[in-house]
Amino acid sequence: MTAGSNGTDTPENDDPFGYLYRSEGGEAGAQGSAGDGAAVRQPGVPRRSYNQVRAVGERQYGQQQYGQQAYGRQNAHYAAPETLQNGAPRQAAPAGHGAGADQGPRRNRNGLLIGAIAVVAVVCVGIGVAMISNSDDDKSAEAGGAGASAGENVEPSKKPSDKPAEPDLPKADAGSLRLDGTATTDKTIPGARSAGGLYVTGMNTPGAAATWKLDAPKDGQYTVFVGYGVPGKDADATLSINGKARDSKLNMKNFAGAQEGDWAKGWTRTFAWVELTKGTNTVKISCEQGNQCDFNLDQVWLKAGQVTKP
Repeated sequence: MTAGSNGTDTPENDDPFGYLYRSEGGEAGAQGSAGDGAAVRQPGVPRRSYNQVRAVGERQYGQQQYGQQAYGRQNAHYAAPETLQNGAPRQAAPAGHGAGADQGPRRNRNGLLIGAIAVVAVVCVGIGVAMISNSDDDKSAEAGGAGASAGENVEPSKKPSDKPAEPDLPKADAGSLRLDGTATTDKTIPGARSAGGLYVTGMNTPGAAATWKLDAPKDGQYTVFVGYGVPGKDADATLSINGKARDSKLNMKNFAGAQEGDWAKGWTRTFAWVELTKGTNTVKISCEQGNQCDFNLDQVWLKAGQVTKP
């Protein structure tokens, strides 16, 4: 390669590595940049030796754009490592990274998470309220409350018993019974429990009797209750079932505790266990020989089985 083949002014300038040791002013002159105020190198003047080097870190390199920007311009974003405080270069963090950049996305994610939790909480509360409301409605329907409209199909709270209802057993006032002998009705003594206070008296003579005809629903054991009154002293009578007298007497003691002679305070009751057949039966209360028959009658009634309370 010769000096005239590439347009250089002197052979010493024909050096491809000359930019490593040429001065800025020489370079500007070599490239025809005299308008920038740099000294133009004169022909025949020796070039500056490459031994005239700068100290390490003294020169700052700029952005090199060949043919457009002069070498040696300072780059504001770069400095040699040895010029920094800690001896190591600091590189600018890429855009969109670091604590400051993550703050926005993190806030967005936190906001979305809080919103999702709030939605789930609202849904759970709504489901709980609906379940409580349905539970209350079911209880109201089972109870068959007063709020149920007419014709509404409401299931009863209790199932009907499989045991059939016990039929009403007969009861009668003594004044309605068939009377024999000296038995008669009266209502002079107060306190009788029969209708109108009418009772049967005159039972203190042998042969006096009151007969009750009744219907039993089935064969079996029954209890006959007899309402009576005594003048503050004990009495008894004969009880016959379907024409047959019982062995034991009908006990008619002064259970009310009335004073002797006080008929009004002597009203009480007694009972006897009997066996009846299905259909019509007769119960006779009479004064027979050997009875203490000073008593009045006000009511008679029947109970199923052998019981002690009416």
